[in-house]
Parts: sequence; C-alpha cells; structure tokens
Amino acid sequence: MKKIVLATGNPHKVEEFNRFFVEHDFPVVLLSLQEAGFSGELVEDADTFEGNAHRKAQTVARATGMLCVADDSGLEVDALGGAPGVFSARYAGGHGDDEANIRKLLEELRDVPDEKRTARFVCAICAVKCDQNGVESTLFARGTVEGKILREKRGDGKFGYDPVFFYEPLGKTFAELDGMTKNAVSHRGRALENLLAEEKKRNFLLDGE
Repeated sequence: MKKIVLATGNPHKVEEFNRFFVEHDFPVVLLSLQEAGFSGELVEDADTFEGNAHRKAQTVARATGMLCVADDSGLEVDALGGAPGVFSARYAGGHGDDEANIRKLLEELRDVPDEKRTARFVCAICAVKCDQNGVESTLFARGTVEGKILREKRGDGKFGYDPVFFYEPLGKTFAELDGMTKNAVSHRGRALENLLAEEKKRNFLLDGE
C-alpha cells in the first residue's frame, strides 16, 4: 500500500479520506502529520482554495520527502460576491467559531430575497511530490455542491455552515443529513471522486509503486 501524508491536524479528516479510498479500492494509506514526523506550521494565506491546498501540501512534501495531499474548503455566497470564501472558518474574526460565523452570514443576507440566496460549498485538493532533484509536481482536483442559505438554522449538525446550507435535491440542510448521505453528495466527496478521475489519467499518486 502506498503511504501518503495528509496535511491536516484533524484525525477525523484522515479517517474520512482513508475510508473513501478503502470504499473505492484505491491502494493507499494516508498518514497524519504526526505519523509522518511533521511538526511545522501550515500557513493558509492564499486567496484561493487551490492556493491554500497547494501551500499546505508543498510545505509538508518538502519537509518529509513524501508525497502529500492537502485540501481547503469553504462557502461561496453569490449575493456576497463569493464571500466568505477562503475566510469561511474565520469569517466573524475568530477561527472556527461556527456560531459567530453563521450569525454574521445571516445578518449580511438579511435583506436578500430567497431566490437570490444561492451558494455553494467548494473543496480543492492538491497533491504534491518532489523528485530527487527537488523538482515539484502537482495534481489538483475540485468539488462543489450547490445550495441556498436559509434564514435560520435547521438540524442538529454542529459543523460549519451546515445548519443553514439547504441542499434542494434532498430537501434538507446538510445538518439534517446523516454522515453517509452527506459524504455521498458533499463537496469533499466530489473533490475526491475528481481526484481519482485525474489519477486515472496521470498515475500521479501511485507512480513508482
């Protein structure tokens, strides 16, 4: 099994990615940063999801000498010109304060009519590897899921903007979906599907195995 580092400090994300690869019979095992011996800092200061994913994967690949995969995701609201975008996790100021982020989002959309509250979740994935001469190669994939922003929270999910993101094909917010259903339609799941599609074209992740 090919070992690849996943540039995240979140063990649940490592489990989620590994579960996806197992379900798709893809012969890789993702290691956490700790398992790869990486203890540095991951900076996310790019102005695009792809830029942040690349920055993280590049940092870890250079430090460990291993192929690394990273992702970056967030919410884009059309009526706000694509905001909060790459600032989704810190939209209200503090990083990861979901309640404050939702309050700010709903306040800014207070006067926006229902038909103009369109939005999407976006996930960008980047894989980076460096050869013996330090030459870097990259592989990118993106996944999106379209929805609308409700005027109040629905569901008992406690992750990000899920309680106000309404997914019309199922008639529920992401917070009202069970984990398996959400993963099947989510932006991250679609990005991973697209990553495997790109892999079939380039044999990037398994090259040399």
